[in-house]
Order: sequence, then C-alpha cells, then structure tokens
Amino acid sequence: MSRKAFEQLGDGEVAYIKQLNLDLAQKLFPALRGKLEGIDLYAVLGADGTPLALTDSRNAAIANAIENDLVPLSVH
Repeated sequence: MSRKAFEQLGDGEVAYIKQLNLDLAQKLFPALRGKLEGIDLYAVLGADGTPLALTDSRNAAIANAIENDLVPLSVH
C-alpha cells in the first residue's frame, strides 16, 4: 500500500481523539490563545492527521466526532 493510500485509509469515516500538551495544541491550532496551563486539551483529528476540533474534555471530543458521522478512535 502506498503512503498516500495509507493516509487516505479511513478518510471521512474515522476521527482520532488525542490528548495534547500545550505546545502540540498550539502547533496544530495556531489561532489558540490565552492562558491554558493546567487545562486538559483533546484534539479531534481526521484519518490523515488533519486537526478538526479542540476541546477540554475527552467526552466532548468523542461527541464531536460522532456528531460529524465519524467513528472515534483513541490515539495514545
């Protein structure tokens, strides 16, 4: 399987839920501003790693994926 085909596997079907540290959150979501130290951050990522949403709760991230007709999967 080519890298491009692998990256598209699950595209539009699955979303990955990943807990982020502040540095990675700011890298993935450049518009992120404010005092966020001490807040848990969870990203909803497309199958290819595209950032889709950011929230402060794992349950909200999962709900976001489901509301957008995506199957949520956890990334550690």
